[in-house]
Amino acid sequence: MILHQKSRGEGREPVIICIGGLAGSGKSTLAKKIAEKYDLRYFSGGDALMALAIEEGYKPLQHGWWESQEGMKFLEKRGKDPRFDEAVDKKLVELAQKGDVILDSWTMPWLLKKGFKIWLEASPEKRAERIVKRDRMSFKKALEALKCKEKQTQTIYRKMYGFSLGDDFEPFHFILDTESLNAEEVFQVLCIVMDSPAFHRDGTLSPDP
Repeated sequence: MILHQKSRGEGREPVIICIGGLAGSGKSTLAKKIAEKYDLRYFSGGDALMALAIEEGYKPLQHGWWESQEGMKFLEKRGKDPRFDEAVDKKLVELAQKGDVILDSWTMPWLLKKGFKIWLEASPEKRAERIVKRDRMSFKKALEALKCKEKQTQTIYRKMYGFSLGDDFEPFHFILDTESLNAEEVFQVLCIVMDSPAFHRDGTLSPDP
């Protein structure tokens, strides 16, 4: 078993979980549910970037801000100035080193050597459908914004770290297709994996006896 509240204490290896997935894949919802179930601290790279956007004078208050015109302007600014992403990634690495955390982040699976790394996969169309429900925007706008945002984000991380977000799955221990699953079903699948006696914190599974 990866972690249970009763197992916490001295001598136990700290737990680090990274959850990745493009917008609308369900990673934030899943990360929060896992954090609650397994008594982990939750940190979001997106929330940290949003805090920096506020410091820069942006007002990310409405639903779907990342897909809005203002959100896209901040994304363009990040593309020209890496200090925003560098600051967030530095802080997340520091938090991960303290252990017992779950990180909702696009970069940590590549920047951390330790931890169990999960990727949630879904088509652009399915993810756009979810964003429509979440952020109350039209399907056409959601799909166009997703494609534009992801292209620019891929450029940022390729330039900074050399990986291709959404195409490079090398660091991940577990990839789950969420196309036909709801949030509760995704959560239950991950709980089954993480509660397995064969599961280890480094993402490996013990061989069958």
